[in-house]
Amino acid sequence: MTTQTLKSDALLLLTAIIWVFAFVAQRIGMDFVGPFTFNGIRFALGSLVLIPFIMKNSTGPGNSDKKKRRVTAKELIAGGGLAGLALFAGASFQQVGLVYTTAGNAGFITGLYVVIVPILGLLFKQLTNSGTWLGALLAATGLYFLSISETFTIAYGDLLELAGAFIWAAHVLIIAWLSPRMNPLKLAATQYTACSMLSLVTAFQIEAITVKSIYQAAIPIIYGGALSVGVAYTLQVLALRKAHPAHAAILLSLEAVFAALGGWLILGETLTPRGMIGCGLMLAGMLISQLWGMV
Repeated sequence: MTTQTLKSDALLLLTAIIWVFAFVAQRIGMDFVGPFTFNGIRFALGSLVLIPFIMKNSTGPGNSDKKKRRVTAKELIAGGGLAGLALFAGASFQQVGLVYTTAGNAGFITGLYVVIVPILGLLFKQLTNSGTWLGALLAATGLYFLSISETFTIAYGDLLELAGAFIWAAHVLIIAWLSPRMNPLKLAATQYTACSMLSLVTAFQIEAITVKSIYQAAIPIIYGGALSVGVAYTLQVLALRKAHPAHAAILLSLEAVFAALGGWLILGETLTPRGMIGCGLMLAGMLISQLWGMV
């Protein structure tokens, strides 16, 4: 294993760990502010964190803008706005869902987007393989054990997280389509700004916002915005440039495991034996859907 591979793996592992504890921060933050207020401020922070990286990327040697057709401000706003709308929808389902479910459940159910992406890709005539269907079957079975009760009902929070997973999958496809056409950091900052604006407009309509509540939620908001949105995204971009695809798939899938671990260590959340079986099946489904044919 080369030094570059080890470095990329370390960055991806750090990214997964940062994202994991974001689920914990999101739950704690909502003890003081509403979900849309939390998202509005954290995505605004995330876009601000990216500004110095954008400036360095634009002026440094071999920057990505010089390798692509010059994208107009109108195109960047349109593309970022579309991605931001999907991001707003996915983040909203996730954040509101966290009011009603655990960080561990949210992490595993959100992680299902890696199984859903290739299935949605069929709508755009993207080929898939038998690993996708095997992974989907395992993930669906795991979801049954984790979230479906003996009376065949699903917890409200888990249902919101599942809806969010489908939107996250759509967001991945949108980003995959837009990224080759424009600077990924500028695209990220634009979509974060759009998501922040949509979240804040919604928050002002339906939530009570006070300076005191924002101050009380400051640490979770800063973690969720500056670290989870800004820094972790940048680390992922840097790592994926030279990461081994199989390593990347495994390390980023561990986000769900770390989410459950973080919920247990910090929030005192626990899983029943039935829930543990479900999580194991879901993780297996995520890995199989990504690794099939790689190794």
